[in-house]
Amino acid sequence: MSKDTNDKIGLSRRKVLAGLGAVGVASAGAGLGTTAYFNDTESFDGNTLTAGELDLKLDYKSTYLGGPGRLDDIEAMGYPDVEDLGDGRYLLDQTPAPGEGQSWEDYVTGEIDFCSPAMDEFLVNGDGIPVFTLDDVKPGDSGEVTISLHICDNPAYVYLAGELTQAENGQSEPEADADDTPDQGDLADAIEVCVWYDEDCDNVYEPTGTGERQELEVALVSDTSDSMSGANLSALQAAATSFVGNLSSPDEAAAISFASGASLDQKLTTTYQDVINAINNYTASGSTNVAGGINVAQTELTSGTNATPGASKVMIVLTDGFENVGDARTAATAAKNAGTRIFGIGLGNNVDASLVQDISSSPGDAFLAPDPADLDTVYAEIAQIVLAGEQKILSGTMSEVFAELADGEALDGNRQEEGRQPYPGATTQCIGFEWTLPADVGNEIQTDSVSFDLAVYAEQSRHNDDPQVAFNGTDVNSTSPGPAPNGTGNMSGQN
Repeated sequence: MSKDTNDKIGLSRRKVLAGLGAVGVASAGAGLGTTAYFNDTESFDGNTLTAGELDLKLDYKSTYLGGPGRLDDIEAMGYPDVEDLGDGRYLLDQTPAPGEGQSWEDYVTGEIDFCSPAMDEFLVNGDGIPVFTLDDVKPGDSGEVTISLHICDNPAYVYLAGELTQAENGQSEPEADADDTPDQGDLADAIEVCVWYDEDCDNVYEPTGTGERQELEVALVSDTSDSMSGANLSALQAAATSFVGNLSSPDEAAAISFASGASLDQKLTTTYQDVINAINNYTASGSTNVAGGINVAQTELTSGTNATPGASKVMIVLTDGFENVGDARTAATAAKNAGTRIFGIGLGNNVDASLVQDISSSPGDAFLAPDPADLDTVYAEIAQIVLAGEQKILSGTMSEVFAELADGEALDGNRQEEGRQPYPGATTQCIGFEWTLPADVGNEIQTDSVSFDLAVYAEQSRHNDDPQVAFNGTDVNSTSPGPAPNGTGNMSGQN
């Protein structure tokens, strides 16, 4: 069991009702003639929490691993659009639904502005949406829901909260013979739960990063054209050097800049201060030759003096405008075909967002930073992916995890910084929640059931150094449409 012992919001049974998505009544069976189901009705009612101006918007994707050949059965459980993903895994539902040929994770991490009012109709926003309504869950089955949070406007502290609301213990004949605690429901103690920061929103917990199992070689490719002068360049230098500061031997880094031309400012090295010095010496002038920067970086990664065959090759390319020299798409394609993973960053509101998307290895590897202050978070997210993989928030039995969630779990908006950080405005964060009923569970859980609620809270961080204080004495028990007391919106779950 891992947990954050700081920054709890101290939610009572009354207070936890605001912001709830309910995932309820789950029972499981082992052996013949057993029935089991996970039932959920998730409502996100009036999910705008206002403190100054702060919006929290959500969407989600849920899957179920329940064995092959069950498509018709699952459709009959209330999933008319269920999709067989193969190997006994099913896509239950997702919102928003991406276009044909596009995955949900690429859609939510792509160029869509989820904070625009026009997107409200496509998000979870006041409608009851079933996540798990499954019959006949067996030992060995599992389910997962990835919630995508969009923090709009002001920076915010974010919390994940929840609680077990009901546990029942029916008694079938096999269970009566095996159950030593017939007055207690055993299902919540049998189900294993993992909650994590799903950095690429792909419904899979990936604890190891790109460079976790082999040496990492990363080229930081930075736009130093004339438009980067001032705040843009200062923010780039701060964020990129912070990224380099997270490296440790044997990982290597190189610094490349581009303007009218491109230059190798520091070759691959484990002397990280040399890379930091090179970046801090940048000045802005000239035009925008993104292709030149990519080509110089790829040459250094593959044939530089210190390049290592078999190392994980990563390129981080930042630009704030439109290329006017060369063809960056062609250069990026060649680098990607050679095995280099490219993260693209578009800075500001005048950047060619489609170019950033196209040069990146996947839509999830493309980042837009509307404001220079956002760069710290962007580079930190990339560091999380390539250095440490995805970070676990909580794990343990369902009983243990929800005992922690009952007090509220403070989410960290920048996992590369010490201490808990708020999320910047205009940020998307995916949280994965997976339950697994182990294959070795026996008859003691037959006909047992458990229901539980999940909540997401956002609270404006500006002028709020101690976020837990704002929850004290605040009753957010309202489940009726419209804002709850003190201007706090609510998302209520109803079974």
